[in-house]
Amino acid sequence: MQNTGKLAGKTLFITGASRGIGKEIALKAAKDGANVVVAAKTAEPHPKLPGTIYTAVKEIEQAGGKGLACVVDVRDENQVRAAVEEAVKKFGGIDIVVNNASAISLTPTEGTEMKRYDLMNNINARGTFLVSKLCLPYLKKSSHGHILNLSPPLSMQPRWFAPNLAYTIAKYGMSMCVLGMHEEFRPYNIAVNALWPRTVIQTAAVDMLLGKETSANYSRKPEIMADAAYYILTKEPKPTGNFFIDDEVLAEAGITNLDQYAVNPKYKDQLIPDGYVDFKGPLSDTFKKTYRKKQESSDSSLGDGKIDGVFKAIRNNLDPKIVESTQAVYQFVVTGDEAGK
Repeated sequence: MQNTGKLAGKTLFITGASRGIGKEIALKAAKDGANVVVAAKTAEPHPKLPGTIYTAVKEIEQAGGKGLACVVDVRDENQVRAAVEEAVKKFGGIDIVVNNASAISLTPTEGTEMKRYDLMNNINARGTFLVSKLCLPYLKKSSHGHILNLSPPLSMQPRWFAPNLAYTIAKYGMSMCVLGMHEEFRPYNIAVNALWPRTVIQTAAVDMLLGKETSANYSRKPEIMADAAYYILTKEPKPTGNFFIDDEVLAEAGITNLDQYAVNPKYKDQLIPDGYVDFKGPLSDTFKKTYRKKQESSDSSLGDGKIDGVFKAIRNNLDPKIVESTQAVYQFVVTGDEAGK
């Protein structure tokens, strides 16, 4: 997606922007000449994760923008408040908030320690609420007020809750902020929306969850989310309260060939669908057919067939220690009456 210059001089406050999707959104805005506040925890190099708030700012300035590095744990009200005040002092205000900071633990109820539950909910749901709340006085003054949460569309289908309930609660907390703030902030003409990917996006967190080899072959680049976010954030702010999906946003922008976003073009038709959304939209025919077959197989296994019993037995014998020690993803190819993958 080509830059338009529409974000020139605008100030973005982006949480978790030292790496991954947050940093890509920051760099995309920087190419317009935007001011970007990198609000994240990593001030010193992490042994396993790339980038710091300072290296991110350096890249932002090299891309043509102005940066401000702020050490921020979104759970800490004082740190958030100080960063907001510093941003306003340096840039004169805040026009756009991107709530990207998030914690993830894809564990079932019994396997979720309460400290992990608290971490996810304090960062994802509470952090999003806090950052939005403290930035609100300045968004009201802006002629281009936007809040964009990187969170999934709300759906009450049990299949999105069952595998990792604690994480779903935390991410849906971010999405509920969209639902409520969109209506609450309507009088101020502030656009409040959410953005979520159709497929898995390669980030450091995904590398750790799926393994680097799987992530590198079956994911898309963070740039697809940055381009989609850019398209949303360059629009005139309107109180819409939309739950955008990256490929649908790009289709509206006229970009239907998504091959450029595949980490490994060889596997562009075998990408892993992300959670919380069905696999549809302007994707390759091979991709759609593959997913539809998987969905049909999944739906059939919800009945009383033998396969359902086998996988229930497997689930009952899994625990976090086994997953951690195995560090592998298995594909089961089933033949016969309940054929599928």
